[in-house]
Amino acid sequence: MNNLHHKLLALDGKGYKAYKAIAGTYTFPAFTLSIDHVQGDPFATPSRISVSVDTGEAAFPDELWQTEVRRVALEDFLGRAIRQAIDRYVKGRRGSGGSGEFHIATSGQQVLVRNAVCVNADVIEARFTLGLPAQGRRAAGREAVAMLIDELPQVINAALYYQNLNSKRVWQHVYSVEDQHTLRRWLQDAGLVAFVADGALLPRASGVDDRPMPEGALPFMAPEALAHTVTLPNAGEVRGLGIGHGVTLIVGGGFHGKSTLLHALERGVYNHIPGDGRERVATVENAVKVRAEDGRAVSRVNISPFIDHLPFGRDTVSFSTENASGSTSQAANIIEALECGTQLLLIDEDTSATNFMIRDKRMQALVADDKEPITPLIHRVRDLYEQQGVSSVIVMGGSGDYFDVADTVIMLDAYQPHDVTAQARALARPVTPGTAPGKTFDGPVSRRPGADVLNPARADREVKINTRGVNNLLYGEHDIDLSQVEQLIDIGQTRSIGLMIYYFAQHYAATDNNLVKGLQQVMADAQQYGLDIFSPYKVGDLALPRLHELAAAINRIREGQWH
Repeated sequence: MNNLHHKLLALDGKGYKAYKAIAGTYTFPAFTLSIDHVQGDPFATPSRISVSVDTGEAAFPDELWQTEVRRVALEDFLGRAIRQAIDRYVKGRRGSGGSGEFHIATSGQQVLVRNAVCVNADVIEARFTLGLPAQGRRAAGREAVAMLIDELPQVINAALYYQNLNSKRVWQHVYSVEDQHTLRRWLQDAGLVAFVADGALLPRASGVDDRPMPEGALPFMAPEALAHTVTLPNAGEVRGLGIGHGVTLIVGGGFHGKSTLLHALERGVYNHIPGDGRERVATVENAVKVRAEDGRAVSRVNISPFIDHLPFGRDTVSFSTENASGSTSQAANIIEALECGTQLLLIDEDTSATNFMIRDKRMQALVADDKEPITPLIHRVRDLYEQQGVSSVIVMGGSGDYFDVADTVIMLDAYQPHDVTAQARALARPVTPGTAPGKTFDGPVSRRPGADVLNPARADREVKINTRGVNNLLYGEHDIDLSQVEQLIDIGQTRSIGLMIYYFAQHYAATDNNLVKGLQQVMADAQQYGLDIFSPYKVGDLALPRLHELAAAINRIREGQWH
């Protein structure tokens, strides 16, 4: 520590690049500091540091971290504790550019696998970025002393030592995540695809704020006919709405909570922090929200179960386009979800192509079947379940025709669910086949991207992988739009996706495996070795995506050949 102190004082007022001399490892009384990368300019990407605390000295009970799910929960809690300590102890802006800023990557309302905090039997490591302070283009060494010698130890002492934390909150966080994990695993045994506990608070603060509505939200309460009870390891018995296998409709008037419930279900693939309101909303982990996505690229996808005999004999068994329509994009999104092994499709009519969802009798009478290439979802949704074992939850407010194919109908009335299955069945009519009634889901085309698709180099031949927010990934020459991949929730996931695509290109793309099999290998490596295997140097800003979102990024690359 004293060595670092002297170095910082000695470079005060020198050119900013003088900071390069402080890279290295320093021993403090309560932790070890590693300065892993020093920025070359106050306006450049911030410097990277990591702090290690002896696990025994930190004194967290072993029971808090010795299972994988508890370890992830504890790491998430500690990352949030560090962020709060930074807000409390760090002065912040100290000059030019990002001077004076400490930052640690944390999640929003969800608990994700990250590499910002890593807990093991030997050490607890926390990874930060910091903006080394500057006055103009000169090093502000004395301000750096305040940051690294004064403020950083206060942050570490407050956040990484069990005795200095609220132990009740630590255990509550870990217990809550463990219960959610157990609840999601229980779904399969219970014959369910989703569960929403009584008392859940589903409305969000706003369309761009994922925190719970601050006031006025009504607690969710399951109708008796659809109620299930689960015993969780920490919370005990929990009652709630169970959504079974098959086709489930969510109906009701406008502004009564249909899309709010569906949104909670799509986020139910993740664990949530205590107090979010959706801690006991669980959906099978491979559930996929699908929608129309006009203009997206599609590469060699078998959309023929939905779209066939296009004009001029265009192939739909291996369909490609750089500008998909609403119906072709939604068909491709469903088939790609099936490739990734989904058990549940989540669909909202508001974000769907109308002609993909329904084709009424009068339209069938006017436009003959042999003139209409689209077989709408209403004529395929039961096939998805009966042939593929894939269930669907569909928000439907405008067409009662879906009563004909539904197993369960849930009506939302003032944000409260009611089982109206019997009433819907009384209104249902026998299903009449639509276009190409004999076509089945024969399985996806085996396909994989060529080397040009996976090349991360730009024109200067340097590897370039970057993000512009959660929804935009820059991968070499490719600008990948992920804005319609609605279960991608964190910029750390987007960063990881870019690195994982490159890892796939280096390790698995040249094999005979198709795209998804290769990506499954990538996900298995992440599970076994952690997120650090994807980065050439130590970073702390990665979060684990799901297989579906990883595949979705490659599927949306516009340029290049597929095989």
